[in-house]
Amino acid sequence: MMDRLREGVNGIAIKIILGLIILSFVFAGVGSYLVTGGNNTAAKVGNTEISQRSFEQAYQNERNRMQSQMGDYFSTLMGDPQYVQSFRKSVLDRMINDVLLEEYAKSLDLRVSDDQVRQLIVTMPQFQNDGKFDQDFYAAALRRAGFSPDSFAEYLRKDTLRQQVLSSLEDSEFTLPNEVAQQSKLLTQKRDIQSIVLNVADFAKKVDVTDEELQTYYKEHMDQYARPEQMKVAYVELSAEQLKKSIKITEVEAQKYYQEHLDKYSTKEQRKVRHILVKDEKKADEVLARLQSGEDFAQLAEETSEDVGSAKNGGELGWIEKGAMDPEFEAAAFELKNKDDISSVVKSNFGYHIIQLEDDKAPDAKPYSEVVDEIKSDLTDEKALDQFYKLQTKLESVSFESPDSLDDSAKAINQKIQTTEFISSETAPDVLKVPAVAKALENSDVKKEGLNSEVLEVAPEHVIVVRVNDLRSETILPLDDVKDKVKAQLAATKGEQDALNLSSKIVDSLKKGDDSVLVSNNLTFGDSQNIDRRSPLAAQAFALPHPEEGKASYGKAKDENGNIVILKLNKVTTSDDPQFQQQIASQLLRVNNQQDLEVVLDSLRKTTTIKYYAIEEQQ
Repeated sequence: MMDRLREGVNGIAIKIILGLIILSFVFAGVGSYLVTGGNNTAAKVGNTEISQRSFEQAYQNERNRMQSQMGDYFSTLMGDPQYVQSFRKSVLDRMINDVLLEEYAKSLDLRVSDDQVRQLIVTMPQFQNDGKFDQDFYAAALRRAGFSPDSFAEYLRKDTLRQQVLSSLEDSEFTLPNEVAQQSKLLTQKRDIQSIVLNVADFAKKVDVTDEELQTYYKEHMDQYARPEQMKVAYVELSAEQLKKSIKITEVEAQKYYQEHLDKYSTKEQRKVRHILVKDEKKADEVLARLQSGEDFAQLAEETSEDVGSAKNGGELGWIEKGAMDPEFEAAAFELKNKDDISSVVKSNFGYHIIQLEDDKAPDAKPYSEVVDEIKSDLTDEKALDQFYKLQTKLESVSFESPDSLDDSAKAINQKIQTTEFISSETAPDVLKVPAVAKALENSDVKKEGLNSEVLEVAPEHVIVVRVNDLRSETILPLDDVKDKVKAQLAATKGEQDALNLSSKIVDSLKKGDDSVLVSNNLTFGDSQNIDRRSPLAAQAFALPHPEEGKASYGKAKDENGNIVILKLNKVTTSDDPQFQQQIASQLLRVNNQQDLEVVLDSLRKTTTIKYYAIEEQQ
């Protein structure tokens, strides 16, 4: 359903609605000064409230960041409601921690001035163009991030306050030389080893398995040979994506759509303006008088404008269009007729503006040839959705009226009935593994009575009706049916035990300086390997005691393939690289700083009343 609404965003009616919504935002300052809407509270930290809107914005920003880093894996995680709940709480907890640090900074009488904030903005590399602050870059970046100039300035102010606290914690930490040296030796340590791999599969081939052993092993591990409950399933699918394949759009239809939605393929009228913003009406009148007497607009903007972002750039706001600004500001800006025309004093919720028109751009429509493919795609989607919802309604009715068969349902939507052989929850097709479908297949009416399920949504604009044609319960398969499997598993178990026994004998004899067991089994150690802590054998190799002078240390391990490995440790080496020690010192400082921060936050949380509203949680 949401996809259908999204498809409709390009329609005229929706555009009008969106335009009205946009007009509710107030424009001022550099580019926007958007009003933050909504009084809902996501959390309350002492007397400070975190708005639902700011929380949702932070949540969406973090979600987008994780999606770009993790891709489809993150999408899979977000399909789990419990993970989503945990993820949302982690975002809200970070916002609560930020508020706690801000309040802590204020309690320490730390402050950030307007000049500091202004200097931060004009020197941030994200807003630079050819080494200079660029108003267009600034406005565009803020729009993408969902900030207004005021809200961004406030964000910087609070972030700088938090950084002052963090800096004070960092300045109080230190590391001792022997601590760094010890950690460096541990982390840079390498070990020269040799190994012998005892392949468990080779040992398994040599073992004898008797019928009595098979019977005993089978009885002890009968749960491993259970066939799960299985069912044969019939189902009918309906999806908008599938319907698109049968839809053809004519040139006549596309041309008509183009003419009826010409605004969709046209740019809006745009105007490039400067402004001067002051808080006092009398001062605004004085500035206007100076402009009317011939003084330069850009110079006066630098001298008198109280808009932090645009003042240093001569009041430059860049290109603007209707529908995204304060109504009074917008009306005045678009009433100016000629370049360099200056408005009268315009009042907004943020002060008094004087506006100058620098340039304008008329609306421009894209030619039909450039958008014909897009139009046909849009029309195909639209028709497919219309068909889908009509057929879905029919499917719901027919499947309910004829619950004992899918024949009428399939005919009603002109789709084939699909069937499976006996399947379990693990071997079912993906479409039947969707939680809603899997749950329906366990419903008594569907599973035991053989009735049609309800129409189930498996994805947006994709539904299914299922029924169970046959059912067989879980059962332990007889030994004769799984004899080969039991024999292979028993042989593998005995082979592994034989390999372990031999490795223990070899290690014990080698520790005593006797290599006779090694020789009698025609085994020799391989070439020497210099391994670090990233090696698959690191856990066992680094657990071995340091070898004494002229003697090796011995032990055994299991590799990634389950084989038994006999280890011989010949030498332990470390590095005294000064550069690496500097890295270790920095890392230790970061760890200590993080621990200090956690202690501070834990203390602040214990002494501050925190209430969660967006996330259900007992405090």
